[in-house]
Amino acid sequence: MNKGIGITESSSAEIALELSKILADEFVLYTKTRNAHWNVEGADFYAIHKFFENQYEQLDEAMDDVAERIRAIGHYAPATLKIYLQLTHLSEESREDNDSAGYIKELLADHQTLIIHLRENINKFATEYHDLGTSDFITGLMETHEKMAWMLRAHLK
Repeated sequence: MNKGIGITESSSAEIALELSKILADEFVLYTKTRNAHWNVEGADFYAIHKFFENQYEQLDEAMDDVAERIRAIGHYAPATLKIYLQLTHLSEESREDNDSAGYIKELLADHQTLIIHLRENINKFATEYHDLGTSDFITGLMETHEKMAWMLRAHLK
């Protein structure tokens, strides 16, 4: 069915697939941040526990925004763990130590992976798929992750 939004069916399907990969990355990163929030230990427990809470709340909002963007272009957002694990660029890590520095390094690496993936798609959405809306959307999402990564990096100084 033609959505009447100026994006071809084939382009919107490709955009939805790329956005689904981003949604999967957001979900995996959200889950890993929740894990850090629940399980961090150490002398800095309370401050870092609250810091991770702030981060997972931002990721929750990002997930919702990505899913709604998929719907806005006429597709259904994936919503199963199985599909997320098939689509994600990130890996599920299991940690033996629950120290804040270890969690922060792991989450920072994931944010950086996601930032690079988002940056690689900004021009692709605009030029290849003629979707400036999604290009602009993921630019904003990238900026959110850049700020979150900065906040994580600041804890490692």
